Amino acid sequence: MKARATVRLKLTPDKKLTTVFRALEPETHLTLGVRSRASLKKERNLLILNIEAEDSVALRAALNAYLRWMNSVLNVFQALEAKTRKSPSF
Repeated sequence: MKARATVRLKLTPDKKLTTVFRALEPETHLTLGVRSRASLKKERNLLILNIEAEDSVALRAALNAYLRWMNSVLNVFQALEAKTRKSPSF
């Protein structure tokens, strides 16, 4: 592999970290293409994504895919939190 990227995402509480990890981890077992591979792990309050690729184009494609997926999961959390704040308490 010629190109590498590491993304460290700090997430708290642990429930968010675990949810994002569980949502994305199955994707690391599938190959986005033969030119890249990814791994995901948790360390304390960090989600660590490692991507290795044959070239910068494949690295960029894989990185964009994983970052979009992470962003989607975090957007769901944000929407749920906003809804919870708006709900009237009885």
